[in-house]
Amino acid sequence: MLKSADRTLDLFEAFARLQKPLTLSELARELGVAPSSCFALINTLRDRGYLYGAGERRTLYPTRRMLDQATAVAACEPHVSRMLPIMTALRDETGETIILGRREKSVVVYLHVCESRQTVRYSARPGDLKPLHASAIGKVMLASLPRGERAKLIASLPRPRVTASTLCAATELADDVAAGELRGYQLTRGENVADVVALAMPIVVGGDLLGLCVAAPMHRMGGNAPVRHSRAMKRALASLARAA
Repeated sequence: MLKSADRTLDLFEAFARLQKPLTLSELARELGVAPSSCFALINTLRDRGYLYGAGERRTLYPTRRMLDQATAVAACEPHVSRMLPIMTALRDETGETIILGRREKSVVVYLHVCESRQTVRYSARPGDLKPLHASAIGKVMLASLPRGERAKLIASLPRPRVTASTLCAATELADDVAAGELRGYQLTRGENVADVVALAMPIVVGGDLLGLCVAAPMHRMGGNAPVRHSRAMKRALASLARAA
């Protein structure tokens, strides 16, 4: 069952990546399976109206059914609908990319991204997964825990070196999270993406702890830029609290 779910998601991701109709053999190659293993999945998706035959090469392509289903789901997303006006306003004030995320086990999942309008910017997508130890939102999630529980989680976390600046040592990461508590926001400097600085703060929406983040290329985050952006974020979160 899990393998079938994985293959279904891999199939739609293959179409999104290649953006063209594909034959059974081409899909099987993208999924890394034999055509016979792909055949039943494709027939099921065709029977449910998610795929159709396109062209003379017996190629396949998704219908808009998946888009319609996803749009219906997104319209009722419980957190983004409340946060979107705040995120958009914060993006316009800072000029940088704004991210909303939450913890899922040992990673952060991005729930929504308002990308900067600047040509050179940090780009991300909803659904992206980032490690707790190397992301500003991840550090927010760590900072939310009592010190003893936090220390145990940090010790048990996989802490791979994502970039040359990643904080991999447990003590170094713990000290950095504690410094973020004193500073009033969590910060990463090239720890997840080498040339990106990000700062994040916590926000509770619908009883769930989320992290709101400003991320930007390092060359625009020198001097007092993090402090300036943190003040803008505090104002944004205060306005959300007043509207609640």
